Amino acid sequence: MSPLDPFDNLEESQATPSDPDGPLDRRYMALALEEARRAARRDEVPIGAIVVREGVVLGRAHNLTRAHADPTAHAEMLAISQAARRLGVMRLVGATVYTTVEPCFMCAGALVHARVKRVVWAVRDPKFGGCASLGQVLTHPESNHQVEWHEGTLAEPARDLLQSFFRSIRAVPRVTRGDE
Repeated sequence: MSPLDPFDNLEESQATPSDPDGPLDRRYMALALEEARRAARRDEVPIGAIVVREGVVLGRAHNLTRAHADPTAHAEMLAISQAARRLGVMRLVGATVYTTVEPCFMCAGALVHARVKRVVWAVRDPKFGGCASLGQVLTHPESNHQVEWHEGTLAEPARDLLQSFFRSIRAVPRVTRGDE
C-alpha cells in the first residue's frame, strides 16, 4: 500500500451495528458522492458529506482543506456546521450523516458533540478512521452519547473515486502539488 493511497487495498465492508442500507441510504449516499466528485474537481481529497433529518437535507459539503488552507475543513465538519447554522442550534438530534469515507477522530468527535443519531459511510479509512478502523469514538462506552453507524453503502463508487484520485496525484511530483 502506498503511503499516499490508504485506499489501495480496501476490503469489502463488514456487517455493522446499524440497519442495513435501504433505498434512502443509497439516495443520500449518492448525494454525498456528488459532493466528493466536486472535491476531486477542486484537487481536494474526494470526500463528501450530507446531513439529513426527517427527509430534509440540512447540510452538504465536500473537503476544502486545501482551498481554505484549513486542516479542519473536512466534509463532515463543514456539513455539520452548515446544518447547525441552518437550524440555529448546535445539536442535530435525530439527524443522519452520510459520508463517503469513515470519519476521522476529529469528525467523529464533532458527530458525537452534535448528538447525531446515525452515521453512514461508504468505505473505511484504514489510516485515519476514528469510528471503526483505528478507534471507536462513536460508540465509546465512556461517552455521553452513542452514535449508530453503518458502513458499505455505495462502497464501490466511493472506493473507485478515491483510488482514481490517489493514482492521479501520484503521477504528479510533490513539489508541483505543493504538498510539504
